[in-house]
Amino acid sequence: MSILHPQRPVEALDTSASDTTAAGSAPVLTPLARQALAVLRVGFGLTFLWAFADKLLALGFHTGYDQAGALDRFGNAAWVNGGSPTEGFLAFGADGPFADFYGSIAGAAWADWLFMLGLLGIGSALLLGIGMRAAAACGAVLYVLMWSVVLPPENNPVLDDHMLGAVTLVVLAATHAGDTWGLGRRWSRTSLVRSAPVLR
Repeated sequence: MSILHPQRPVEALDTSASDTTAAGSAPVLTPLARQALAVLRVGFGLTFLWAFADKLLALGFHTGYDQAGALDRFGNAAWVNGGSPTEGFLAFGADGPFADFYGSIAGAAWADWLFMLGLLGIGSALLLGIGMRAAAACGAVLYVLMWSVVLPPENNPVLDDHMLGAVTLVVLAATHAGDTWGLGRRWSRTSLVRSAPVLR
């Protein structure tokens, strides 16, 4: 009988040694928990991809406003039109002990490329449910870096949504959330992932 059988509550399982099966391939979760994690994964994936699209094209949901507050969709703020996806936030929004550092890299081409490729890669991996370990690691680092831009956080001396997002991505990877409503299970069976499990 599978340990993921829907009729067996998770509390009834012996997880004293580990929260994984004997093969270490899948965490012990109820069907509802797996589905909830899949929804969370897809939601986070769409969030990253939307941020990428908005900064790429200046769609006006955060990117595309000038200093006077006027909106110019698909205008000069769009990355495809020469705008910088990092300059505004890092140059004018940075505060705290790392403000000078972030101000010094604001608008740098390498920072723009790393940021945009990160948004695209993390979002795509989460949406598809593949490469969840790499996506979680990169996403958590990105969230922590964004958290460190403005310190302390506005509404809490330590925590904000960036830190909670970082933890959430780790949980999604640790629970194999890409296996439900995603390609994670198929991806894990490829020769590439079998030879390099870090790509799971």
